[in-house]
Amino acid sequence: MSNIKDQVETFSSKAEDIVDKIGQPLKPYIPVFGRFLIVATFLEDALRITTQWSDQISYMEDYRHFPKGLSHLFLGLNVLVMLVGSGCVIGKKYQDYAVYGLLGVVVAQALGYGLIFDLSFFLRNLSVIGGLVMVLSDSVAKQRRMFAALPQLSESNRRTYLQLAGRILLIFLFIGSAFHGEWSLIRIVTSLLGLTACIMVAVGFKAKWSAMFLVLFLSVFNVIINNFWSVSHNHFKRDFLKYDFFQTLSIVGGFLLLVNMGPGGYSIDEKKKEF
Repeated sequence: MSNIKDQVETFSSKAEDIVDKIGQPLKPYIPVFGRFLIVATFLEDALRITTQWSDQISYMEDYRHFPKGLSHLFLGLNVLVMLVGSGCVIGKKYQDYAVYGLLGVVVAQALGYGLIFDLSFFLRNLSVIGGLVMVLSDSVAKQRRMFAALPQLSESNRRTYLQLAGRILLIFLFIGSAFHGEWSLIRIVTSLLGLTACIMVAVGFKAKWSAMFLVLFLSVFNVIINNFWSVSHNHFKRDFLKYDFFQTLSIVGGFLLLVNMGPGGYSIDEKKKEF
């Protein structure tokens, strides 16, 4: 039994070395691409609100009963924060404030559009928040400590906690989608593989491999399931599919940052290095 375990670990180590060698030329571009994908849903949402301004105002006033003026302010602030926050995340400027602003948009839209109790929306947004938390953890290592005289967590501990939270939050999209829809043999097999990868990401065991698998899996899933471009412009499902497509892109971006940064201190992968 121990021989089999040693053989598997040896094979796994060699495979990781090969993948690292092949992916080395792409490594400098992964963080930038990951951050862009994370904010993709916010950029798309800002564009959608702007191009459908009259319809959005009508919905907020007629169905959500926003007073006139407040609906304009609510939507305008959302667009402004999403554009500025997304630009800051991509450009790695004031990332803390950008992430807090985008988190505020997620909460404000959940309340404003009355989707706070929609389970699918809730799980998807937990994963989007996970991607934003990964951005936050990435920025922690690159900033100076403020208010050094006050008692606080060290930067390394703070980053470790954020990486743990980001890893756990990222997997909620897959958990929600795995149990939604019609079942088939292929669906069962792919769901089991995906859930296994999610658990491995959450506990930090072969986290980079698992995250790479989920990047590929969600990318294929996104193109096949959320293919909004194949739906007529006038069909009501188009906007829903488009929304799901860009949210999934954001979560893929979070997994890409995980591939680049690693799982952090609170993970099996890191603990194994200590022994």
